[in-house]
Amino acid sequence: MAGHSKWSKVKHIKGALDAKRSKVFAKITKEIIVAVKVGASGDPNMNPRLRLVLMKARAANMPNDNIDRAIKKASGEGFVNNYEDLIYEIYGPAGVAILVEISTDNRNRTSAEIRAILTRNNGSLATSGAVSRLFQKKGQFIIERENANEDTLMELAMEAGAEDFKSEEEGFEIITDPSTFEAVSKKLEEAQITCASASITQIPSLLAPVSQADAEAVQKLIDTLEDNDDVKEVYTNADM
Repeated sequence: MAGHSKWSKVKHIKGALDAKRSKVFAKITKEIIVAVKVGASGDPNMNPRLRLVLMKARAANMPNDNIDRAIKKASGEGFVNNYEDLIYEIYGPAGVAILVEISTDNRNRTSAEIRAILTRNNGSLATSGAVSRLFQKKGQFIIERENANEDTLMELAMEAGAEDFKSEEEGFEIITDPSTFEAVSKKLEEAQITCASASITQIPSLLAPVSQADAEAVQKLIDTLEDNDDVKEVYTNADM
């Protein structure tokens, strides 16, 4: 989820119970498999999509053994699952915009599951473009304050081509155009700066304030969507 909760999401993943962490790892395993199949390579140096997923895996503290097994599984001749990427545009409670990235091997099953979630949680499908136009695809790096010096990090980011640098109480946020994400990532790796999160994400161009009365319903819908096995990421413009 992006927008209002980037820091809470980082803390949530880091402090997740074993059951929740296992689910996160299972989703990342699936993303690794899809990335290897789509990119036709298990070598991250030759596969940009795989490189991006591996950043996500490292940020989630996924064990290297799990990563290696996923790559080997996808590289095996016997593995034939055909996944496709989908985007669902949704209106949630209080009219908030929600963008959902999905990877599925059964479009009909996933569609039925998402529609059932929306029916139970006061959500509805939006027309194509109605929600996606409210978001911008950007590269985003989240660095906790104890992992970097502010002045050094800002200088490094700007030299590498970052669009924006934000200093907040919890740490730092670097925003890039997707085309310069790799350059900034390499600079951070060279400087041995650990990211709590590094991804190509969807950032809302305008946040929608949500009242305390509606916040619980919005969060329940988002959590339920994120729990679906086919959902990769959920983005919202809700400001709670």
